Amino acid sequence: MKEGLGYLMDIGVLTDYFYKYGNIIIFIIVFLEYANMPGFPSGVIMPLAGIWSSQGNVGFITTMVLSLLAGLCGSWALYFLGRYGGGIILQKYTKRFPKQKANIDQTIDRIKEKGCLGVFASKLIPVLRTVISLPAGVLKINFTGYTIASAAGIFLWNFVFVGAGYIFGESVLEMFM
Repeated sequence: MKEGLGYLMDIGVLTDYFYKYGNIIIFIIVFLEYANMPGFPSGVIMPLAGIWSSQGNVGFITTMVLSLLAGLCGSWALYFLGRYGGGIILQKYTKRFPKQKANIDQTIDRIKEKGCLGVFASKLIPVLRTVISLPAGVLKINFTGYTIASAAGIFLWNFVFVGAGYIFGESVLEMFM
């Protein structure tokens, strides 16, 4: 039960941030979420952005554009981290956590096989959608193709969650508070 209360406080804190800081907070929080920073779950962030949009604080299209741009910027940060240092990071990580090496190798093999289509599909799978950018950079996938595939996946993911918040509005928020 205690974890549930912490989750509720996070929703309250995020809601306060939306009201206090407006559009910039959508960008910052979504950027951090796509940069794979812990504590920024899209299942909470995106619907809240939709709710905030439904209340007339910012338009739905503006919210979608901000969330798409922020998602791309966060994804690019991990892509370039992977491209210019990811090999070393993955090496150190697999030395420290050798049981994860098989999973990482499998993910890299999938990206090699599927390319940008694999990036798009990965952007629609929780957890993998933020993590995929690092190995994509390590493999030096074509940046333009990576960006297009990422943008399509990010848009679809964000549209579903922001749209749910927009359509169902505060009635969903009241269930959690």
